[in-house]
Amino acid sequence: MAVSSPDLKAFLLATPFFGGLSDASLETLVSMLAERRYDAGATIVAEGDEGRSMFVVHTGELLVTRQGHEGRVIRMTTLGPGDFFGEMTLIEMQNRSATVVAESPTVLYELTARNLYTFYKADIHAYVLVMQNINRELCRRLRRADGRIAELLRGSEHE
Repeated sequence: MAVSSPDLKAFLLATPFFGGLSDASLETLVSMLAERRYDAGATIVAEGDEGRSMFVVHTGELLVTRQGHEGRVIRMTTLGPGDFFGEMTLIEMQNRSATVVAESPTVLYELTARNLYTFYKADIHAYVLVMQNINRELCRRLRRADGRIAELLRGSEHE
């Protein structure tokens, strides 16, 4: 179901994904979103599954996990309102890199690769801004991951 409301637009503009878009570009992109509701415990995406869409968290809390050695589940991070996930499948067209499970009742807004392509055809300048926003967020995540790796390595040096 497509969505649109002034409150939703204000919320989305405050997220890293939609930041800097003009009102007209935001309106176009918002019209492409589909609202998805999940109960606590629902798996939104599963590691290894094909993925052709991304999600923006409107409400709720989600847990991101990956499969570790010998099937161990590794907690990667939690997501909340304003966060987004699934964007990597839109950029590299690979399977899902992690599993995301709703820890509480959750409302998400989904943007498919097909919709993003339509957006590209309709407004290439706004599309470039969205891609820059995605890349900026991916860089932030990479820096955090680098910091975690460095901490783990420092800890293992002292053992």
